[in-house]
Amino acid sequence: MKKLKSFCLIFALLIVLQPASAQTKVGTTAAPFLGIAVGARALGMGGAFVSVADDATSLYWNPAGIARLSRYEIILLHTDWLADLSFDFVGAVFPIPDAGAIGVSTTMLSMGEMEVTTERHQDGTGVFFNASDLAVGLSYAISLTDRFSIGFTGKYIQQKIWHESAEAFALDVGTLYTTPFHGMRIGMAISNFGSDMQMRGKDMLVLYDPDPIKEGNNANIMAELRTDAWPLPLNLRVGAAMEVIEQKDHKLTMAISAQHPNDNTESMNIGAEYWYQKLFALRTGYKSLFRQDSEEGLTFGIGLVPPLRAGFGLHLDFAYEDFNRLGDIYKYSIGVDF
Repeated sequence: MKKLKSFCLIFALLIVLQPASAQTKVGTTAAPFLGIAVGARALGMGGAFVSVADDATSLYWNPAGIARLSRYEIILLHTDWLADLSFDFVGAVFPIPDAGAIGVSTTMLSMGEMEVTTERHQDGTGVFFNASDLAVGLSYAISLTDRFSIGFTGKYIQQKIWHESAEAFALDVGTLYTTPFHGMRIGMAISNFGSDMQMRGKDMLVLYDPDPIKEGNNANIMAELRTDAWPLPLNLRVGAAMEVIEQKDHKLTMAISAQHPNDNTESMNIGAEYWYQKLFALRTGYKSLFRQDSEEGLTFGIGLVPPLRAGFGLHLDFAYEDFNRLGDIYKYSIGVDF
């Protein structure tokens, strides 16, 4: 009971620190796919995972967490995202004895082919195009003490649409600290600190007449259109997590986190995870609490760890998120550790 009261006190403090109002900047950054939550387990807990960070999805939430993994772990995630998009994530973590851990990850958002239309051919031209987003990350983390870990992720980011593309490089930094207070964990992560993105490609090349009034000049001079450069979706996450119940067959973890993005208003995520005999988990949470004009909300999830032969572990996770007017989102994750 003392643990629960202490956790509620921290939760109330974070609520007080939330601003009463703020101006939203939705649509002012490039690569918004970097803000899609990774992992059915984390989403089931409402995205309050920056201070939990104890599986391979830490590569996304808080790279410091991979320093505390003692086994190799691989995770595969698939989501049928909004507007018929497909979101996939693959991550792997490899602990190094007495030297921390390294991790690699790939994030992909893609769409099916779409037919090109013009003013004259509004039913289609017979030419098809597609668009896709990609992020590839390399992570390293180390525990500097038995309580404090720090981690880094370097990322290459690419967005493509038809013949145009944009590239950027970014850095994530995370820390994780286990306090002496009932094992409470405090996590912090800064994501997507990097260069701007600017679309370039052969469709930007056009023929230009610098002086259409003057006769005899060259009306077919090659020129290039220039698009604006847009920053990446920088995000600061701070959170806390604690086991309020920890017994032989039962464990209940509660977590909270606050987000400060550069392209939206501040918000909070809250979540809980209950484990029975380390075989079955129930999760729930609320995502983007206090965010202005948010479509996100309640989340639910389940987890299964079927018994396998010694040396191998299998994690099956499912999550549901209510996206209000935009519909429902379902996420599936498969994790293997050995």
